[in-house]
Amino acid sequence: MGIRTTFVDLDDMEALQSVLDQGNVTMFYADSLTNPHLKCVDVRRVAELCHQRGALVCIDSTLASPINQKLLTLGADVVLHSHHQVIGAGWETPWVTDFTTGMGVGFLNWHPNAAYMIIRGLKTMALRVEAQNRTALRVARLLESHPKVERVNYPWLESSPWHGVARRQMTGAGGVISFEVASDMRGAMRFVDALELPFIATSLGGCESLVQQPAIMGKSDAEKAENGIKDNLVRFSFGIEKFEDLKDDILQALEKI
Repeated sequence: MGIRTTFVDLDDMEALQSVLDQGNVTMFYADSLTNPHLKCVDVRRVAELCHQRGALVCIDSTLASPINQKLLTLGADVVLHSHHQVIGAGWETPWVTDFTTGMGVGFLNWHPNAAYMIIRGLKTMALRVEAQNRTALRVARLLESHPKVERVNYPWLESSPWHGVARRQMTGAGGVISFEVASDMRGAMRFVDALELPFIATSLGGCESLVQQPAIMGKSDAEKAENGIKDNLVRFSFGIEKFEDLKDDILQALEKI
C-alpha cells in the first residue's frame, strides 16, 4: 500500500529525532505499555518531537487501559484500545470528547451484540482495573524476590528502567506482568502447566487470570531474538481473583520447575 516503516528504540529520542529530521514521517506508532516486556513510551516527549515535524502520534494503550493512562492529555493524537471478549473499532480523539471521563471517544458502526458487550464491560472496568493493578504489583514484588525467577517486567517496580516515565504519565501500571523463570523453555512450560487458576490464553483485561508463554506463540527464532523474547519468558494477565489464591497457585507452580 506504499507505506514504509522505520523502527526505533522506544527510549532512544536521538534516533527518533534523526528519523523525523528526514522530513517524510506521517505518523509515530507504538504500544505503551508494550507487550510482553511492559516498556513505557515517554509520550509527552515523543509528541513534542513529532508535532514539531508535522507527524501524528498514535499510541496503542491496551495494556494500560484508559483507566490508568490518559494519553490525549500528554499530546497523543490517536489512542487505540483492544480488550478481552469483544471485537469492535473505536478510538480516542481530542475532537470528540466524553466530558464525564475526560476521554475522547470515537466509534464505528458495531454489531449490536458487540455494542452490548462493550457497554456491559465499561460499567465495571474501573473496578476491575483497580483490582488488577493491586494484584499485579503485589505479585511482581513477590516474584522479584523469588529464587526461581530471574527477571520481572512491570513498570511500577522501582527496578524497572521505565519506572520514572510510568509514574509521570500513569496512575497504575495495569494487570499484566511478564517474568523469566530460572529455567529453560521446558521449565517454563512446566510452570505454566502446573498453574491451576489461570487459563492458558493470550487475552487480557477480563475477570479471569490468563497465562501464556510468548516463545511458543509461533514466532521464528530470529523474530524472538530480535524482540528479546526468551524461551523462559512467561506473561501473566491478572483477573479479579483474590491475591492470596493467585499467590498460592503461583508459588506451588514455581516449585514444579
